[in-house]
Amino acid sequence: MPRTEKKVYLTFDDGPIPEITPFILDILKKYQVKATFFCVGENIKKNPHLFQRILDEGHQVGNHTYNHLKGWDTNDDQYLKNIAQCQELTQTDLFRPPYAKASRSQLQQLYKQYRVIMWDIMSGDFDQNLSPQKCLKNVLPNIKNGSIIIFHDNIKAIPRVEYALPKTIEFLLKNHYQLSVIG
Repeated sequence: MPRTEKKVYLTFDDGPIPEITPFILDILKKYQVKATFFCVGENIKKNPHLFQRILDEGHQVGNHTYNHLKGWDTNDDQYLKNIAQCQELTQTDLFRPPYAKASRSQLQQLYKQYRVIMWDIMSGDFDQNLSPQKCLKNVLPNIKNGSIIIFHDNIKAIPRVEYALPKTIEFLLKNHYQLSVIG
């Protein structure tokens, strides 16, 4: 993203799920900020009310495949069909490959239809051996104008997201960053 403006983009991968998505949405609402959710199609299917809440509260959504497939381990045809299946639900031009793993040939096809969004700050919240405090330290010192921060909307990340997300938002607001959706 452009580095000229004091904007930062919070993103969440893997949801929506009932164990953590409501917490994330409540925190975003409390601080009146918006984020981009890269959703897994099967989770949308299981939790349509949470997906609708994401949309109703003004957040952006992106496609994160239907079954959280790793492109490197999946043939191109199957991978692209899985993305298309998720696309029926998300109706978005944003895509993020799970694990940041997609082959060159997959990406060549994806670039024709999507903006492929990666990140420059990985919280590491999915790592169950990482303390919540270390998760926060993975984020705060690395923030720059235009940073895309990735948190996870999944069960493994819960204790780290619950600790680091509010503190990250407080830091960003205190330092006059605008939190924006990827649009």
